[in-house]
This record gives sequence, structure tokens and C-alpha cells, in this order.
Amino acid sequence: MNDRAWPWPRERWRLPTLLLRLSVFVIVAGLGLTATGWWHALTWCALLAAATIPGTLAPAHPVIGRLGRVAEVAVVVLGTASAGDLDGWMLPYLTVPLGGAALFGGAKIREGLIEAAGLAVLAAGGLATLIPRGGADFAIIAVEWIALAVLFALTASWLRRALQASATPGPQPYEEATALLTQLRAVARQLPGGTLDPGGIATHLLDEVRGHAAAERSAVLTGGGGNRLVILAQNAPDRVDWETSLENDSALADAWAGQQPQTSSRSLSRSRSAALGPVSVLVVPLVAGVRTVGLIVMETDQGGAYTPEVIGEVADAAAAGALRLETALLFDEVRSLATTEERQRLAREIHDGVAQELAMVGYGIDNALGLLPPQAGEAAEELRDLRTEVTRLITELRLSLFELRSEVDRHGGLTAAIADYARTVGASAGLRVHLSLDESTARLPAATEAELLRIAQESITNARKHARADNLWVTCEVDPPYARIEVSDDGRGISGAGADGRYGLTIMSERAERIRASLEIRPREPHGTTVAVILAAPTARGSVHTADEN
Repeated sequence: MNDRAWPWPRERWRLPTLLLRLSVFVIVAGLGLTATGWWHALTWCALLAAATIPGTLAPAHPVIGRLGRVAEVAVVVLGTASAGDLDGWMLPYLTVPLGGAALFGGAKIREGLIEAAGLAVLAAGGLATLIPRGGADFAIIAVEWIALAVLFALTASWLRRALQASATPGPQPYEEATALLTQLRAVARQLPGGTLDPGGIATHLLDEVRGHAAAERSAVLTGGGGNRLVILAQNAPDRVDWETSLENDSALADAWAGQQPQTSSRSLSRSRSAALGPVSVLVVPLVAGVRTVGLIVMETDQGGAYTPEVIGEVADAAAAGALRLETALLFDEVRSLATTEERQRLAREIHDGVAQELAMVGYGIDNALGLLPPQAGEAAEELRDLRTEVTRLITELRLSLFELRSEVDRHGGLTAAIADYARTVGASAGLRVHLSLDESTARLPAATEAELLRIAQESITNARKHARADNLWVTCEVDPPYARIEVSDDGRGISGAGADGRYGLTIMSERAERIRASLEIRPREPHGTTVAVILAAPTARGSVHTADEN
């Protein structure tokens, strides 16, 4: 029996088969003891027990199992024929071999049913020789038990079909994941720039659809959790506060749920006034398979601009780009999950390793100070300096752990996460923190929020470590797809940063480039440094300015 036809381990079915055979056997033995003499009943029960052994130990074997079931039918027929009163006390056992044939016989279900039918014919043919001697009453009993056995076989066949449907073999989860990730890596290397960036793919998709329809304002939105959408990319001369809720009765909600293009004469910009003139809105869903992965929104300041022909062309372009966008979103989600898990793992390793060992060193220094005599002035002073340094290192580690574990909460938002980090670092370093927070209800993509948080954390850390500042100003303005994070201090300026600080600036530049944002690092008057990252600015993006360039 191969695995494709029989996907369950044979050992799983030995105990149920044994219990079934034993139960029916006990019933038949009880009927025999009451219907005929004990010696006759024990003799045929012993023969029947011997015949059940092959079917019990190897029910699915193509030879042993089948021969065992034939032997069981033969014993039942002969035992019934040998009874003097012809009451058919062994006939109930026919349900066992016929049911076993349907459940275990043959590589396919049809073969098992054919084997069960053959056993039923064998039993009927053997018993037919007894009908003239037994009369009509015995014939009725025989037909009833054979029919019951056949019905039991059909039930066993249905059970086998249900179990095969629920246990369809497939690749192991990790094997399947490895194969998919390997293919994804190969595909990513063949793409322009070797990346799967959702924002870049969304921008390219906007360029494609604008070749088919005029639009003064356009955007690509995707699911952001709950009933909110996030803006992946937009094309507009100015900032647009797009509607992102799916709870309102709008073209967005209809297109997302119905997976059909929608048109409207009401702008999807929350601040646009109807007095500005007519507007045409087109919302085309991005559907990959059966799932809506995003929406393309197009607006033009002309009435009735989107005809059925134009809608069809945009829908065709959207259909071609939906799979690309879904692949990028899935890749981005996998990467984010892996990054988060690695940061959590590093935090645990540091907490359970270096942090604990440093704490033990500090306790050891405290004990040594307690054991020194009062006259050990110079040695005690050196130990106190060492204890101060250990305390400083422990504080640095705790802040590093806090940074590693900091994430943008789904409900709190980006500004809340940055403000929480700034307050914690300011309190530990004695900095006066000045916060200016302005965040709309719309959300940026999770990966973008994570990168902006890391840039802000690095800026605040540089101010604490290298600037020797007294004040820290943090400004957060988030109005998707626009965002501006600015961190300023009144310290020594960027020229005072060491190699570690320079490395931090490089990391910030790489993070900004990853989300296609502009990073600006400039001196602050009269002294200090300002780090600003701007996402989806109306001007050219992607440039990085440093103090040396100003």
C-alpha cells in the first residue's frame, strides 16, 4: 500500500481494528453459547479467532489482509452450515471482513468496494446451499445480515474517503517555506535594484496607470490593519490628505469590498472643498487571486473624465501589477518579522549575558570597597572611579536594550513611540526634552514607521553620547504619505562626533534611502546639530546632506 493511497500510519489502525474485531467476536461468541452447545460454539469460535489474526496484524497488506478476510468469510459460512438449528449465530461477524475490505482493500477506494462485494457474493453463495434445508426464515436472516454487512462496508468506504481528504500529503512546513524563500530570493535578484520595495513598485504602478488616464492626484493604498488603509505612494503637486477609512460609505470601501472599479464625483481628499469645481474620481482595486491587496486612486479636476474605455485600460494595468505588489508586501512582512525577532533575540542575549555579568562586577567592587580599611584612600578612590564607570556601562546597556525592544505600537502610532524613547533617554542623560508632535489618524506602512523610528532613535542617541547637550528638541509631523522627523540639540555640533557617531550617520543615511526619504544633517545656530528626515516631500527625494556640504 503506497503512501499516496494510504496516508495514515498502519500502526494507528491496529488498535481500532483489534477493538472492532474483538467486540463483534464477543457478541458472536455470546450468541453461539446461547444458540448451540458450548463445545460446538467454542470450536468454531477458536477457528474464527485463528482466521482473524491476519486481518488484525496486517489489514492493509495486499496478500495477507485479503486472504485473512476470505478465511473469515469461509469460517462464518462453514460454522453456520454446521449448526443444527440453522439460526445463523455467526452471521453478524460478516460485517468485519466486508468493512475491512472497504477500508483497507486495494490502492483505491473503488478496489476496496469491489473486494467487499466479492466477499458478499462468496458468503451468499456459500449460504445458498443451506436455504433448502433452512427454509424461508433462514433465507431472510441470511439476506438481512449480508445486507447489513454491505451497508457497513459502504460506511467504511465513506470513512476512508473522508480521512484521505483530511490527510492529503504535502511538503513539510519548513521544506515548503525554504523552497518559497529560495525562489523569492532568486526573483528579487533579477528585479531592478535587486529589491522588492512596495513603495517603489507602487510608484511604478502609478506611472503606468497615468499613461492610460489623466490624473492631477493619484495614490496607491494598501491595508494597514483594521478598517484603515495606508498610503504606499502618491503623485500630486501638493500634499493630499487622502481618505483612508473603509468604514465610511465611499468609493474606497465599495472598491475594496466589491473588487470592482468605482467612480465618484466626490473628492477623496478630506480638505478639498466642493466649491473648487467639478472632480472625477476613479478607484481601481488591486486583486491578487481572491484577495484585495490595494487600491489605485485617481482624481482629475474635470467632470466625467473616466469613461468605460478608460476604466478598462486602468483596470488591465492594475491587474498586471497586483501580483507584483502583493509579492513585495509579503516579502516586506517576512523581512519585518525576521528583523523584529532578531532584535528581540539580541535584547535577550544582552540582558542575560553581558548585563548580568557587569552587574556582578559592580557588586564585587562594592564588596571590595566595604572590606578596605579606612586608611586606603588612593585604592578606595580608584575603586570608586571603577564603580562609576561600571554604572555608566550598565546604564548604556539598559538604554540599548530599550532601543532594541522599542517598536511602533499599532494603536499608539509613530509619534508616541518616538516621544516615549526621547523622554526615557532624556531622563537618563539629564536632557531637557522639548516635544512637538502632530500626527493624523492615517498611518504609514509598518516598515516605513519602523525605519523612521530607528532614524529618530539614532539621532537622539548621538545627541546623548557625543553632543554633551543640555536641551533636546524633537519634532514629529506625520500626515501620510508625508512625514517629517527632526531632532535638534544644543551640543558641540557634528564635528564633535567620533567614529561611532559617524557610523551612526551612515546607518541613518542607509535607512532613509531604503524608504526613499531625504535625510538632512546640518548645524544648528548658535551651536548644536539638527537631523531631519523627510518622507514624500514635494521636492526631490533621496538626497542626503551633511554638515560638510553646507
